[in-house]
Amino acid sequence: MKKVRAHIFVEGRVQGIFFRENTRQKAMELGITGWVKNLPDGRVEAVFEGEKENVEKMLAWAKKGPPLAKVENTEIEWQKPQNEFPDFEIIYD
Repeated sequence: MKKVRAHIFVEGRVQGIFFRENTRQKAMELGITGWVKNLPDGRVEAVFEGEKENVEKMLAWAKKGPPLAKVENTEIEWQKPQNEFPDFEIIYD
């Protein structure tokens, strides 16, 4: 299977509603590695790495988010996979 990496920024009501925890759970379900964190400007940033089909499912999920989220915009940058993450984690700054 082809591995891919997506770097995503999510805008909208995405902080204070368990977006990061739900993202982590979904990523683990799909076998995706990477990380997710809140940004000071109210957005959420994440890196998803895994099989192309699963990363695409993850991106589709992130465009909606968990039930309390109101995603207004997503920016996705495709990158070369690095195989640097052992699992998926939440980064707390």
